[in-house]
Amino acid sequence: MTIMTDSRFDFDTAINRSTTNSEKWDKYRGRDIIPLWVADMDFRSPPAVIAALHERVSHGVFGYTNPSQGLIDAVMGHLKRDFDWPIKPEWIIWLPGLVCGLNVLCRAVGETDDEVVTLTPVYPPFLSAPPLSGRTLLTVPLHLTNGRWECNLEELERAITPRTKLLLLCSPHNPVGRCWSREELQRLAELATRHNLVIGSDDIHAGLILDEDKRHIPLATLSAETASRTITLLAPSKTFNIPGLGCSFAVISDPELRRSFRKAMGRIVPHVNTLGYTAAEAAYRDGEEWRMALIDYLRANRNLVLEAVGRMPGLSVTPVEATYLAWIDARHSGIEQPGRFFEQAGVGLSDGADFGAPGFVRLNFGCCRSLLEEGLRRMERALAEQ
Repeated sequence: MTIMTDSRFDFDTAINRSTTNSEKWDKYRGRDIIPLWVADMDFRSPPAVIAALHERVSHGVFGYTNPSQGLIDAVMGHLKRDFDWPIKPEWIIWLPGLVCGLNVLCRAVGETDDEVVTLTPVYPPFLSAPPLSGRTLLTVPLHLTNGRWECNLEELERAITPRTKLLLLCSPHNPVGRCWSREELQRLAELATRHNLVIGSDDIHAGLILDEDKRHIPLATLSAETASRTITLLAPSKTFNIPGLGCSFAVISDPELRRSFRKAMGRIVPHVNTLGYTAAEAAYRDGEEWRMALIDYLRANRNLVLEAVGRMPGLSVTPVEATYLAWIDARHSGIEQPGRFFEQAGVGLSDGADFGAPGFVRLNFGCCRSLLEEGLRRMERALAEQ
């Protein structure tokens, strides 16, 4: 297989992260285990981001900082250019992280003991934020139909009660890798309207659509009515590999929802840090060529994963339309705890139990190809020897 890469950007060189207090790599410090778990890529961030950070650091003063007009313009330009979503500056609420935003969101909608419904498997904070916020969590499973994860609208509707106030949606979906279609989103929006639900949409992977025939559609762009009941959470962190800089934001067009969200933030949620703002502005303003080269590289990595896992006895994986995360079904492998099994084989994966789906593992292919190939070889060898 011949894989073409953009020579201006180097995704093939392995970067040593073992001396950087990396959460991803320190988990297996001193052990021969390749970390392919937490959603943190191993690539250097875009050159424009690194240059902007150097320039800001050279100033030498790092006091409390507000978002610049340049950052606000860059975010608005990004949303209009990439998603045909014109927003107003006052719709943006800055946050120091998307997980923080999920927890604020749950506190901003409804009252204590009201219900929050979400679709599983799902990113673990979706499962922890509602109870941490004094809300009752309802889960409805996604269904694997003809090799594609889908939501059963009838089942979701049956789960909703008069106490259900909020629907949490992951779009694109982590971990199953779906890029939801306009029709799917429209049906969810209609359901929310019927039951007067607010929709909290986590769109953090919006810039990582791998399938060339698909595009991300923010739920809030479907109609003015849908926008009025939607809180969208976004960040440059996953797309441009800057999660450690902690800069996220909510887009909320409805004034009442914005007031509730700000009230829930109170004086508990800290400011975004100075370098987070700097990196976000550079990423959205000058990172597009790097992002497109990244998509090409990730697409090739995805294809390697699909091909390799397809050869592994007892494992299956569904197409990854978006993200850099492969959701692998090990339920027919005879392995009781697949996360532990592959860890013992020298590959650290995320265990599906944390996402509400025991028997699955999530593989992060946002790494240099040689490392990914070695990880896949180790998995294949372990299955052949069990």
